[in-house]
Amino acid sequence: MREGKIAVVGDKDLILAFKAISMETFCADTKEDGEKIVKKLAKTHSVIFITENLAEQLDGLLAKYKTKAYPAIIPIPSGGKSNGYGMKGIKADVERAIGTDILFNKED
Repeated sequence: MREGKIAVVGDKDLILAFKAISMETFCADTKEDGEKIVKKLAKTHSVIFITENLAEQLDGLLAKYKTKAYPAIIPIPSGGKSNGYGMKGIKADVERAIGTDILFNKED
């Protein structure tokens, strides 16, 4: 049962900060670890925060969950640095929802 459960998945250094504020944290150092953890959490959690680096490696798996209401899987920057993966996803979602890029449309 989900009941609003939230988890954070990523490298050890990042998840320690979330553990300090009593969130459920799961260390995933490899793509394989990440896949196993996300599949397990998807059955019980409403929201899964995942580091961008790991999310990018699991792009195919995460695409499967985008078509479902739960869980919401949200990429977060790793170590304070973004690789742009999360913003690319937001941009694609907005374009799909309204048919155009209203967030980042820049005229050359």
